[in-house]
Amino acid sequence: MTVVATPPAPKLELPPLKLGPLTVDTPVILAPMAGITNSAFRRLCREYGGGMYVAEMVTSRALVERTPESLRIISHDDDEKVRSVQLYGVDPVTVGAAVRMLVEEDRADHIDLNFGCPVPKVTRRGGGSALPWKTDLFTSIVQTAVREAGKGNVPLTIKMRKGIDDDHLTYLEAGRIARDSGVAAVALHGRTAAQFYSGQADWSAIARLREALPDIPVLGNGDIWSAEDAVRMVRETGVDGVVIGRGCQGRPWLFGDLQAAFEGKDIRHTPNLGQVAQGVYRHAELMVETFGDEGKALREIRKHIAWYFKGYVVGGELRTRMALVNSLEELRAALAELDAESPYPGGDAEGPRGRAGSPKKPALPKDWLESRALNAYQSRDISAAELDVSGG
Repeated sequence: MTVVATPPAPKLELPPLKLGPLTVDTPVILAPMAGITNSAFRRLCREYGGGMYVAEMVTSRALVERTPESLRIISHDDDEKVRSVQLYGVDPVTVGAAVRMLVEEDRADHIDLNFGCPVPKVTRRGGGSALPWKTDLFTSIVQTAVREAGKGNVPLTIKMRKGIDDDHLTYLEAGRIARDSGVAAVALHGRTAAQFYSGQADWSAIARLREALPDIPVLGNGDIWSAEDAVRMVRETGVDGVVIGRGCQGRPWLFGDLQAAFEGKDIRHTPNLGQVAQGVYRHAELMVETFGDEGKALREIRKHIAWYFKGYVVGGELRTRMALVNSLEELRAALAELDAESPYPGGDAEGPRGRAGSPKKPALPKDWLESRALNAYQSRDISAAELDVSGG
């Protein structure tokens, strides 16, 4: 992998991230992303740099029912130092049972709760970024999860958004509730559910949360596309670490850049087209190992193709063919047609990636915004609202 020197940067005076008994030397977290942060992608990322790498979101109900897919999601490689799992749920009893399972069966070293997902199938059931609006439900879930995790000395954190929309912000109150409930850290994505991934992340909200919670770690998420963005977020907001989502899609080497930047080193990864092709093929091979099914693995790699080759000179017909491969042999043949010496395209390969979507009215349960507390029929329906599938 080609690395180049950038203008020297002062070392960030940012200590290792402490999460209960865990110490994360490089305070960088790979955000859980459904269909992306499986063990194959986590391995690629950690080969480049330090940090903590969170598995795909898994639903509490699916985990308690031990569905094969949920058990695959929470599986970790033997050499993953911190086995990190993110849970989604809307029922305190089910979430508590899932945390208890993870702790009693020694399946996780760190557990995160998802209160940030903006996907309609999640929010219309009262989950994800819709849930903190109901303070009684939010408090019950967090307190139950912290209590169960604490029985095994497993640190529990939460990840959330600013709120449902600009008229229904929840992050400051939710942050205080989570802190008072005993969470190890709080991560904030500086967007509302209504924004989805559009527009610009509000780093000033992250700074306000950092100021409001001086006694626990606060992590920032949103619009970190480069190591320089991460450094700027830390300096502008005072956060204790950063959470990386879409910025690493097709760029697992970003974690190498992040570690170098946090250590004040002036090197950055600038792969030529041949080196990117090698990375794509290795990713595909790891996916085959992960799924044990070459056809499924190659179907999964397709979504990554556009991210890997963003900004590079690759013909449209070849891009299309690579996005339709069904075997490692087909992928290898297509990659061999690339101009391996084509250089790193600079800024064209960086910046926003992934689907941003557009602002939209969040899908919510009936009368969800009428009160901060659950009403009678919402309380009755909440346990039935648990999704029975994994992933976001």
